[in-house]
Amino acid sequence: MSATDTAAATIPTAAISLPVPDLSDEALATVTAEIAATAAEYDRSGAVPVQGLQVAHRAGLLTATVGRRFGGPGLGPRDTARILTALGEGDPSVALIAANSLHGHSAQAAHPHWPEALYADLLARSLVGPAPINTVRAEPELGAPARGGLPKVTATRTATGWVLNGHKAYATGGTALAYHLVWAKADEPGGDPEAPRVGHVIVPADRPGISWVETWDHLGLRASNTHDVHYHNVELPADAFVEIPRGADGVYRDPAAMASGPGSFGHPALYVGVARAARTAYAEIARTRVPAALGRPIATTERIQRIAGEIDLQIAQAETLLHGAILRLEAGDTGITPQLSVIKAAIARSSVAAVETAVAALGNLGLTRHHPLERHLRDVLCVRVHPPQEDTALLAAGRRVLGV
Repeated sequence: MSATDTAAATIPTAAISLPVPDLSDEALATVTAEIAATAAEYDRSGAVPVQGLQVAHRAGLLTATVGRRFGGPGLGPRDTARILTALGEGDPSVALIAANSLHGHSAQAAHPHWPEALYADLLARSLVGPAPINTVRAEPELGAPARGGLPKVTATRTATGWVLNGHKAYATGGTALAYHLVWAKADEPGGDPEAPRVGHVIVPADRPGISWVETWDHLGLRASNTHDVHYHNVELPADAFVEIPRGADGVYRDPAAMASGPGSFGHPALYVGVARAARTAYAEIARTRVPAALGRPIATTERIQRIAGEIDLQIAQAETLLHGAILRLEAGDTGITPQLSVIKAAIARSSVAAVETAVAALGNLGLTRHHPLERHLRDVLCVRVHPPQEDTALLAAGRRVLGV
């Protein structure tokens, strides 16, 4: 019996009770400060942000969306957005790993699809320490799955289960992950090679045959460990393959992702946190910098004050879009649904604008590694790579508006 099997057999899902996190402003601010204390160190080393993940775990934030039926708090999209903004303000690499985990748990809560033993094992691990999960989809040849295409990674049917083989890219979390949900196509007797079954293979991270290649040497979110991962003859049980249905239009639609609702603003929320961190850094520099020619802090000048107001405007705009959209969705306002992609693009624009405004105002200070603004600028630019990317969001919105 493997370590995974042992843990799952020890604690049944029904016996698990996960903590309800304190989401007061004071408690979240404490978490932000603790995580921020090590963010620069992990940014420079690129190591897994173990200390930040431990802080988030102790605060109960990594399992906040585990469904109540599974012994979790069952928190919704707005609370999730607040959590990820707080984590992103501290260290967006921690926040990105957390965002993927929280989304995975919320999808399981809305549409249970994990094998019972494997999810019980995941929750058992989550009781004793950080147990991040991630849906591993991108591939070197394919690029972003949002752009279309089938995976090359293959799950081959055997007499007892599946054998997983292939190469994935951009697998955020790296060796910190407890489980991978690997997007793969099925190779099975009677299957159609032109239109194979496609699904997520739920893979415990400690299975033999998993190896990592440290390819992540990025401008921002350097500690997110978004490396490449190889699967070589990874043996899995029969229920580890969870099929994603294919519609009449040929598009594969994940019912778990759809059931968890369109109000998933996890990625935009964490970059709002980065913008807030940049606002704090800007204010600190402005209050403490005293040029000899001026003889007083630059914070006392109208130019710096107006720029502080512009930064605040951009953050207020992003936060209002973020929480306003979620509140409308929670109120059942389906009229907003077609605009969700462009709303996310607008949140991204405002978050980037807030940080760029701060950096531009401070010149060399904003670009030196001795000050955190340089790191915040690198980090916030990563918002542009998350789907829906701005070009596709604008194109779809334009076609909808024009009726073409």
